[in-house]
Amino acid sequence: MSAAGRKIRVVVVDDSALVRSLLTAIVNEAPDMEVVATAADPIIAREKIRETNPDVVTLDVEMPRMDGLEFLRRLMRLRPTPVLMISSFTDAGSETTLAALEIGAVDFIHKPANDIARHMQEYAEDIREKLRAAAEARLRQPRRFLPPRSARRMGVAAPLRKDVLVFVGASTGGTEAIKDFLMGMPADGPPILIVQHMPEHFTFTFAMRLDRLCPIRVKEAEEGEAVRPGVAYIAPGHSHMRVAPAAGGGYRIALDQGERVNRHRPAVDPLFESAARLLGKKAIGVILTGMGKDGAEGLLQMRHAGAATFGQDEASCVVYGMPREAFKIGAVMHVHPLSRLAEKVVECLQGHAEGAIT
Repeated sequence: MSAAGRKIRVVVVDDSALVRSLLTAIVNEAPDMEVVATAADPIIAREKIRETNPDVVTLDVEMPRMDGLEFLRRLMRLRPTPVLMISSFTDAGSETTLAALEIGAVDFIHKPANDIARHMQEYAEDIREKLRAAAEARLRQPRRFLPPRSARRMGVAAPLRKDVLVFVGASTGGTEAIKDFLMGMPADGPPILIVQHMPEHFTFTFAMRLDRLCPIRVKEAEEGEAVRPGVAYIAPGHSHMRVAPAAGGGYRIALDQGERVNRHRPAVDPLFESAARLLGKKAIGVILTGMGKDGAEGLLQMRHAGAATFGQDEASCVVYGMPREAFKIGAVMHVHPLSRLAEKVVECLQGHAEGAIT
């Protein structure tokens, strides 16, 4: 149920009658939500949203009569509403989806080109969870990005520790949160290993998009590659990512396609747990916005091993799920708004601030 104690009201916008029917059935099977209207294009959707005042809208990326992104921009400007994008597995689809998340969409539902009915039924509960999270989400207003202060302090006198690795986990709302965090990290900083809950085919596009925007180099992680300073590694959507010892010293990326952890692959816990085992106090853990509890136990292990641990505060999270769960079990040492997290991590790496590494 919504915070008001009533069913979550959903409007489904898709030009495919099959997708509208499938989503309607998936939503209406849950006792706490209902589809109150459907629309085959944004022009119809505009009237349906005005009439029904939904809690969440699902919106296809590619729509007739008006581009899906243009409709999303207008909706966020005139009637801000949580939106889940429905995206294909194509390169163009992933680019458009990331643009939608930047504009203000909360999350996305991915659909294959073939056998849509079977695929969506397999992920029915995930879809419902995304709708529940979206209904409670804090909408992020589109804005011109101003990098945090740490990104503008490349000439600081205090050197950064290069023997320390930074580990980051995020889910719902994380694509923009990770971007903001990396915008605040200097190009000559330590390696950063990142898990964002995101399916295969999207993580490569996500990494390339961040690489164009951020001071630090960003790439999708590859099996066995050496972990190097000045690079942020995004876990690929098909595998768990861990840090492992490299032959001759240093560290390397280890990927595997083992069972899902906390219903995710990649999951945050395997990464954080490997950091706790291998690096101990030479690690920093950061947990960002996201639904669920993935990363909480791993971050606690990092803290017990001597790492400095940071969590995004509730007010700046799109969904305060993962950071809340980590905070509840004592895994988070320092809580900050997203706009200050990179700065605080840089200060920690300089050795003269809270949680400073010794």
